[in-house]
Amino acid sequence: MRRPLVMGNWKLNGSKASVEKLLAELNAATQGINTVDIAVCPPALYIGQAEQLLANSAIALGAQNIDVNRQGAFTGELAADMLTEFSVKYVLVGHSERRAMHHENDDVVARKFEAVKEAGLVPVLCVGETQTERHNGETKDVIGHQLHAVIKRCGRNSFDNAVVAYEPVWAIGSGQAASPVDAQKVHEFIRAQVAAQSKDSAAALPILYGGSVKAANAKALFSMDDVDGALVGGASLDADEFTNIIKAAC
Repeated sequence: MRRPLVMGNWKLNGSKASVEKLLAELNAATQGINTVDIAVCPPALYIGQAEQLLANSAIALGAQNIDVNRQGAFTGELAADMLTEFSVKYVLVGHSERRAMHHENDDVVARKFEAVKEAGLVPVLCVGETQTERHNGETKDVIGHQLHAVIKRCGRNSFDNAVVAYEPVWAIGSGQAASPVDAQKVHEFIRAQVAAQSKDSAAALPILYGGSVKAANAKALFSMDDVDGALVGGASLDADEFTNIIKAAC
């Protein structure tokens, strides 16, 4: 039985004061919730602060990005190994904003996925199609290619101790989420692609939905057989809204 997982991706938002306030509110609001795994991914600069604030909390810590290299002359980069010193559990790889704005292709994403696993952390592979790709009927082709780039590099059991997040690019920040039925169809496809390599990996793999997730639509999304939680963007910056999304997964 897969446990639901709800993750907050704070993106480029936060300050020392806002991090302290938000995590204090989330710690208080999620007391007693023990049937859902919860995580937050602050900007890298606030990971140390978040680690201290989450020291006695059930909320896990995630990072938004890492470099493919473990050390060396790579100014401004962050190695996965470094995150292990800060109680980080999850690392996002392949988010559509990284793919589009930083030109991270499937090969780069696969190398980052591999680096996260080598550091003993849990990669959260983000996959999804653009509006144009959706209208052209290319959703499965695009997502299949994104998944198989990882399988090609990391092998048949790539998705052991990993997470996949389906984030349709057209839904992120648009206020227009995929319908529960449409999300289920893609999640079912993702699980089938992984099952073709390893049925055990597929059965255990949490597949999250991301893209304009709100308290108002979370329950319907989570009712789908292959939707195991959510990767939440803007709504995760509001403690009440994020908590209500978490409660929808209980």
